[in-house]
Amino acid sequence: MTGPVDRYVVIGNPIAHSKSPEIHARFAAQTGQDMVYERILAPLDGFERTVRELIGRGVKGANVTVPFKLEAYALAASHTERAQAAGAVNTLTFADGQIAGDNTDGIGLVNDIVRNAGVDIGGKKLLLLGAGGATRGVLLPLLQQRPAQLVIANRTLSKADELVQQFAGKGNVRSCSFEALQEPFDIVINATSASLSADVPPIAPAVFGESAFAYDMMYGAGPTVFMRFAAQHGAVVRDGLGMLVEQAAEAFYVWRGVRPETAPVYAELRAAL
Repeated sequence: MTGPVDRYVVIGNPIAHSKSPEIHARFAAQTGQDMVYERILAPLDGFERTVRELIGRGVKGANVTVPFKLEAYALAASHTERAQAAGAVNTLTFADGQIAGDNTDGIGLVNDIVRNAGVDIGGKKLLLLGAGGATRGVLLPLLQQRPAQLVIANRTLSKADELVQQFAGKGNVRSCSFEALQEPFDIVINATSASLSADVPPIAPAVFGESAFAYDMMYGAGPTVFMRFAAQHGAVVRDGLGMLVEQAAEAFYVWRGVRPETAPVYAELRAAL
């Protein structure tokens, strides 16, 4: 006689596009975990109410996507170091009447770059484009890889300055405007949403150093405009699909204590785009 199946969800608005249920179903089948995972559309003014209802129904944990990551942070009673650094939560665990918050975005990015793309971050000059929530969410895990230098560039310099002040004690990090960027980097990461509108941040081709690696957190069926721009100037390029899979794998590990194999799941998703 088997007990009730453990339930997990992803909460967002909108949510129908989320690939998380497919990803976690593959992880569960691969690792023999007895669990189900579904999408939950929360009203824009009803995130906390939705979470409380899910806890009451015995749900064990939740991934959180746009636009609720800040509310998830506020709702959590405890936070991991990476969630505190990000100021946002994408993974909630419900146990013993408590809500614990984590953020797996940054380690998802790092694992995709280092493990899957085979690019070492340690000792490299790294450029992060953008100073919004996506950048803040990945800064600590990137700095923990000990790059020689990490530069945050943004259209509004004051926003980049704020992040530099917050993370100054974590590594060699400085800010720069897009216009002032004229030096070459080993790794360039686009954390802006420019690709969603088929745009490229206003950066000079000089930022792509010899054999540079360029990464766009966005992904699609084909290369993003940022990837095409970077490739035209000699960079090796990669999109953010692997980050999506890797952040899910980290959440799966947080909940289940088991690390799934990400390569076959990534290959299936890539083929389906």
